[in-house]
Amino acid sequence: MDTAEPVNEPEVLIEKRDGLGLITLNRPRAINALTHAMALVILDALRAWVDDDEVRAVVLTGAGERGLCAGGDIVAIHNDAKNLVAQDASQEAAADSETGKFWRDEYILNAYISRYPKPYVAIMDGIVMGGGVGLSGHASHRIVTERSKIGMPEVGIGFIPDVGGTYLLAHAPGEIGTHVGLTTARMSAGDAIAAGFADYFVPSEHLPALLEALRDNEIDVAIAKFAQPAPVSEFVAQQDWIDACYSADTVEEIVHRLEIDGRAEAAKAAQDVLSKSPVAVKVTLRSLRGARQAADLEAALNQEYRVSIASLNTHDLVEGIRAQVIDKDRNPQWSPATLADVTAADVDAYFGALGDRELGLAAPTSGE
Repeated sequence: MDTAEPVNEPEVLIEKRDGLGLITLNRPRAINALTHAMALVILDALRAWVDDDEVRAVVLTGAGERGLCAGGDIVAIHNDAKNLVAQDASQEAAADSETGKFWRDEYILNAYISRYPKPYVAIMDGIVMGGGVGLSGHASHRIVTERSKIGMPEVGIGFIPDVGGTYLLAHAPGEIGTHVGLTTARMSAGDAIAAGFADYFVPSEHLPALLEALRDNEIDVAIAKFAQPAPVSEFVAQQDWIDACYSADTVEEIVHRLEIDGRAEAAKAAQDVLSKSPVAVKVTLRSLRGARQAADLEAALNQEYRVSIASLNTHDLVEGIRAQVIDKDRNPQWSPATLADVTAADVDAYFGALGDRELGLAAPTSGE
């Protein structure tokens, strides 16, 4: 499928109007997949608006009908990863690659959004995956609709949740975040609100009126005019078995508990976990447990950057993107092939220090 956008059409539309700073992701054919250039445009706009009295709030939307953002531009990531693996490159080389530089700026943007001093309203309509969660999940006002499908699908391509996703997943109630991270389960609007990925439910038919109301009212007042009670969350309804199974210390034990639970949903979850990259799910579990103890989002992003850079130089990331996106045979050949084959050293390798290539984010001190 051709995912190129029309020539000369900006990939991000930046506009100031009626007191609002408007950011529109503008790659609808690619479900607004995020590129490095787009991340830099957004970061520049946000920085410019901090001291701009003409901007009292920021609103993020996506062009087209399919979603806010499907994630990062993984074809470009695949090309970098393939070259790095072929060269048996160092972690420093991975950090210095185009993708390594993209992730650095993207994670800086994620942290900046989380501490933005003005209201930042993210309209999470339709598909919001991976990098899209990074742009919206850390916003001050996060709006979902009946069309919202939100998730962190990384382990399905041999990658590990990033863009602050480990922090959001780790702080979801109970073990819901572990379930989402290890299975790539999609969250509905109700699930996203229950899990702490969103705040308000607004039916999609009311979005145009909401956007108009944001121009003329205080942000909280405008949203309150259209927000409705959150739909029921299936994950909360199933939290008894989710918490019981995913509280285990190892992926093997999680899968065992899911398999013997007796409920169809748990059995399906076990199969979902087993179909993903074995090393990626083990690294993800360790990442989630680490993010639960992290002092703040910045600390979690620093860990994610180490893990992401390590992932960029692995067989499973290349193979996962090939199977899911390039060849679309949906038949990845993971290596190591099973959970039992993944050693502690395999997992440890993802958390190695990067020296002067560390992301190095720190939470602002009081007064900054």
